[in-house]
Amino acid sequence: MVHRQSTINARGQLLDIARPVVMGVVNVTPDSFFDGGRHRTVQDSVSYALRMMKEGAQIIDIGGMSSRPGSGLIDSSTEIERITPVVEGILSAQPDAIISIDTIHSTTARVLMDLGAHMINDISGGRYDEDIVEVAAKFGAPFICMHMQGLPTSMQDNPAYEDVALDVLKYFVQRISVLRNAGIKDIILDPGFGFGKTDAHNYELLGKLGVFKFLELPILTGLSRKSMICRVLKVKPDEALNGTTALHMLALQNGAGILRVHDVKEAREVIELYEFYKSAQNQNETTTMHSG
Repeated sequence: MVHRQSTINARGQLLDIARPVVMGVVNVTPDSFFDGGRHRTVQDSVSYALRMMKEGAQIIDIGGMSSRPGSGLIDSSTEIERITPVVEGILSAQPDAIISIDTIHSTTARVLMDLGAHMINDISGGRYDEDIVEVAAKFGAPFICMHMQGLPTSMQDNPAYEDVALDVLKYFVQRISVLRNAGIKDIILDPGFGFGKTDAHNYELLGKLGVFKFLELPILTGLSRKSMICRVLKVKPDEALNGTTALHMLALQNGAGILRVHDVKEAREVIELYEFYKSAQNQNETTTMHSG
């Protein structure tokens, strides 16, 4: 039986992940694929984050750089300028908020950890700026290690794999070794849906999510309103909530423990239904066993 990690130590705050949890996305960027430019002021972003927490988000993930396909990288100082006031505003209003910083830059991570952020979410898995791994270790911050083939500027230029699930698994095994050797205790794995993958790769990976369970680490999925939904349904991101909900249920059934989402209330409802369904199945199995 595979052991499932039940808690994450977010710099002294214990996050219970025995049941799946929701990570709410707050993009303070002008060009993100869904909510870019929607939060025009710091107060807009802070209010949005606080509303997400009220709706049930246990983690707030704040990013200052868009990583949608084709987007360019930005420098750390621009990122810090965008993220800092939002983190300060959230922690001022809600001191027990657990905040994740979505960045590939070690300088950004260091500045925001100093301000009181709790986790680092790196789409490059610590490969773009290797110092970010040392920052996570120094601050005792959980590290979200994502798989991405290439960089956002070119990642969708004909991505190819021998076996997408096996290739991502090999990548995780290698990165876990690097992160553990650096002294990082809490590692979360993100297969990177839409990051250097075709739609066929994405759906194959979703179906094979269970192969990562034996690594005994929490699995995060970022499926919310992505192109892999929009292209199949021929809809725009703002019409992709129903498709997102459908894929969230599949992700939970296949082992996801953290849903990274734009729509917290709906994601919480999926988790409630999934947990009730699972409980009913277990009860039925127990009854059948005792009556057999």
